[in-house]
Amino acid sequence: MGKVRLGKTEIVTSKNGFGALPIQRISFEEADRIIMAAYDSGITFYDTARFYTDSEQKLGASICDRGLRDKVFIASKTMCNNTDDFWAHLEKSLTDLKTDYLDLYQFHNPAFCPKPGDGTGLYEAMLEAKAQGKIRHIGITNHRLAVAREAVESGLYETLQFPFCYLSGEQELELVQMCKEKDMGFIAMKAMSGGLITRADAAYAFLNQYDNVLPIWGVQRLEEMNQFIECAKNPPEMTAEMIDFIESERAELCGDFCRGCGYCMPCPAGIKINDCARMSLMIRRAPIDSYMSKEYQAEMEKIDSCIDCGHCKEMCPYSLDTPNLLKKNLIDYREQVKLMGR
Repeated sequence: MGKVRLGKTEIVTSKNGFGALPIQRISFEEADRIIMAAYDSGITFYDTARFYTDSEQKLGASICDRGLRDKVFIASKTMCNNTDDFWAHLEKSLTDLKTDYLDLYQFHNPAFCPKPGDGTGLYEAMLEAKAQGKIRHIGITNHRLAVAREAVESGLYETLQFPFCYLSGEQELELVQMCKEKDMGFIAMKAMSGGLITRADAAYAFLNQYDNVLPIWGVQRLEEMNQFIECAKNPPEMTAEMIDFIESERAELCGDFCRGCGYCMPCPAGIKINDCARMSLMIRRAPIDSYMSKEYQAEMEKIDSCIDCGHCKEMCPYSLDTPNLLKKNLIDYREQVKLMGR
């Protein structure tokens, strides 16, 4: 398996990384099968977060209970807004992961770039945690280009985690290059664009072109994990056919679409925004029957109960007009239900 160096951290890890967000949706037993398949294949970087419910517990049970802690790198994140929460989140993460240190601790999608002297004390808390040996490196994740650029330019962070895949544009490519020039590790989240990208070989081939990028694949099924393991064993080439396929994907998917990140949630009207706002794309890119059930229809109809509070639009890191996007998806969905005779 290929290797990647995460900038000035000097962490050298397998080119495939493990994104633990999806394992919160499955049982401990199934999560363990996937995690151990990843480990046995040579994957050494595991990314989780305090926000990902029980994913830290699942990683701790699989990795640390087996005595494998010193053979892997574990990264986690905090969505804290104050220093009290910072320390509470860090201690809880260490407890759940069953470890006394994190290789990388990241601010989780903050609306600003924490810096020394900004009045929050957050960056100072990171430095103190590092001095205590509870964390080894300091990183930041984001969905906002402006915050990401500021973090890179500040020189305060050792890694940046940001959405990057073959649907990304020139601004994201510039960000990858900035990180390379600053010797800052780049961790690619949303490498499958929240499930909209369906070909593992194309996703892998695109990201494999960038020697400073570590993709973290978020999977919740063993067969999905096996696809990326196979790609690592036999790296797919960026052939003319692959380039044509990616270009057709970009033509269809680039623009204003919901990435499913979930930062707009929870919705006060009970709408599953991160599912419903991208339904038009999902019903064309996945087995349609799974999205035409009575349960899904009931969830989509909740869009009519939108109270226009503006919370989702305000929270969207991609500045989408989410209420309007929801309404468009509902109209399209109803038409598909009629065509399917459901």
